[in-house]
Amino acid sequence: MSVLEVLQAGPGVSVQDGGRPGYMALGLSRGGAADPMALAEGAALLRQAPGVALEMAGFGGRFRVEAARRIALTGAPMRATVDGVPLAWNASHMLPSGAVLEIGGALSGVYGYLTLGGGLDLPEKLGARSAHLSAGLGRVLQTGDRLLLSGDAGRAIGLTLDPMARFSGGDLRVLPSLQTAFFPKDMRDRFTQERFTRDSRGNRMGIRLVPEGEGYGLTAGQSILSEVITAGDIQIPGDGAPYVLLNECQTTGGYPRIGTVIPADLPKVAQAAPGAALRFRFVTRAEALEAEAGYRRLLAGLVVRPLLRNPAEMPDLLSYEFISGVTAGEEMP
Repeated sequence: MSVLEVLQAGPGVSVQDGGRPGYMALGLSRGGAADPMALAEGAALLRQAPGVALEMAGFGGRFRVEAARRIALTGAPMRATVDGVPLAWNASHMLPSGAVLEIGGALSGVYGYLTLGGGLDLPEKLGARSAHLSAGLGRVLQTGDRLLLSGDAGRAIGLTLDPMARFSGGDLRVLPSLQTAFFPKDMRDRFTQERFTRDSRGNRMGIRLVPEGEGYGLTAGQSILSEVITAGDIQIPGDGAPYVLLNECQTTGGYPRIGTVIPADLPKVAQAAPGAALRFRFVTRAEALEAEAGYRRLLAGLVVRPLLRNPAEMPDLLSYEFISGVTAGEEMP
């Protein structure tokens, strides 16, 4: 039995996967990784199917494995070391038995991910292993937790990739929502012309944005008949500051929605750190579908390449193949 030991955990470290689709009618949003692209990147770096990973909100922690295990580091870049030796981010490595992996604070973005070769051997709840914190399914990890690891038949390490730019805000494509036409045209125009700043208030349910000028709202009042809402919806509460919903949002709401961010751009929303600038641009349904198809192709075709590293900074040096089929720890015939 192989175990990942949590020696210290940041305040927002949890187990995440693709979430639980299909339960909205029962009041449970999908949940899952705030940045699904980081899950796909971690899997690509280990050459395994996307599964579960540790999601680290703003800060990582200290971890140790009882037996050597492959790992991949993706998502918001964070400082990472093994027994004090720096590790490259957006790359796969071998974590030696008993060595301490330390992951610090995010250098940009919000959510970093630690993927383990073979994945985590955890029970499923409603078809997923991820923690849905707002629904009380699972919890954040704590010091002293011990997570069982599944068997790892893979060998790929020492790979890297170029992540999609998504850690410093940017432009967001938006579809009209059910209430978009209720907002005056001049307000809709202003919505696409000004820059918004990511507020310090936000979590896995959504983030608050601060407009440059005055707030937004409907003259007929802020409350509408409660109806279904989903990740990407941009609600306008009473203070006039847009609130973009994320994977752990509630499933019904009564605030008017000025638009909905398309799924392909939600990683940018989730990874926007406080102070990041965001802009909105309305697109057609055809444009949104084309963007979704491109996003899925991107996830399915992530390109990895060998990571060039300084041998003096490689605690896992003996696990690398220097001649095809021969490791540094083997004798040549």
